[in-house]
Amino acid sequence: MDKAELADLADAIKRQGRTLGFQQVGVAGVDLGEAESRFKSWLARGFCGEMDYLSRHGSKRTRPAELVPGTVRVVSARMDYWPGGSADAEEMLDRSPYAYVSRYALGRDYHKVLRARLKRLAEFIRDRAGGAGYRVFVDSAPVLEKPLAQNAGLGWIGKHTNLLNANAGSWFFLGELFTDIPLPVDEPATDHCGSCRACIDVCPTGAIVAPYVLDARRCISYLTIELRGSIPEEFRPAIGNRIFGCDDCQLVCPWNKFATPSGEADFAARHGLDAALLVELFRWSEADWDTGTRGSALRRAGYEGWLRNLAVALGNAETSQEVVAALRKRIDHPSDVVREHVLWALQQHRSTAAETVAVDA
Repeated sequence: MDKAELADLADAIKRQGRTLGFQQVGVAGVDLGEAESRFKSWLARGFCGEMDYLSRHGSKRTRPAELVPGTVRVVSARMDYWPGGSADAEEMLDRSPYAYVSRYALGRDYHKVLRARLKRLAEFIRDRAGGAGYRVFVDSAPVLEKPLAQNAGLGWIGKHTNLLNANAGSWFFLGELFTDIPLPVDEPATDHCGSCRACIDVCPTGAIVAPYVLDARRCISYLTIELRGSIPEEFRPAIGNRIFGCDDCQLVCPWNKFATPSGEADFAARHGLDAALLVELFRWSEADWDTGTRGSALRRAGYEGWLRNLAVALGNAETSQEVVAALRKRIDHPSDVVREHVLWALQQHRSTAAETVAVDA
């Protein structure tokens, strides 16, 4: 193809992407030299915590052509996920008897949704470009998706390290399509955070240790999803009622005033998880959990992690007979991790010295 034909193809890909439900599609080159340096520095400082998989693949994460030989361009796409019609996020954070689930995890697992759409986009490209090579990714391989999306013009990486778009905020998912077609690249997005530090100041655990630098070991999303084993006691009170992930840095970001609810039915809240009582979720058996989280990103934490997180949230809840009774029913749970967090939660209620509640274990 000549330059004009490649430009026409790039425009067609973007139009087709919007037809498939993406809000924006852009094209980036494969040079991630600056991002690679930042990423290596971040790893060297130990900020990845137990996420050892982030360093397993060497330079494949930062050099797309090493991950998929022949790759010369990355088609980056974003899809809004804010679940319209769900319970108000900030209100739920203030209601301690209720569980807070990060808005991205209320509906169907986004990996499945985006991957299916990207495959259809790849088929469109194949039909238009003949024997073009491609590979689709949605958190399924070592891909530095946010720098690629920034280079594709989809937004800039904010001080909270999420991608921000001037017209849409940050409530969106990203997916990539690696290709060997030398499409014209888009202009990279520029930073518009300015002097704002709202996300830094609001973080409950001080995880944003400097602008654009996140210490995952302190991040509630990491602690409630990626971390296996015990959550450090120093962070448990700050977790509040957040049982899976944390949205505080996005909720406070002024750019999200431009965000719009997603029209994707798959991202609507399931099983009433946008306004579920902690004690009710804590009663779920493993079979209940398996049913309630099927096809959901919530499965990432595992059943043990689910109970661990709920125990912490119940420890932070207002003391009541119902809360204490729910915790005491799990005091002999076979998991050491669950028992540890249940005992910690009960101790929090002992410390309230509530006269009407017997909390002795």
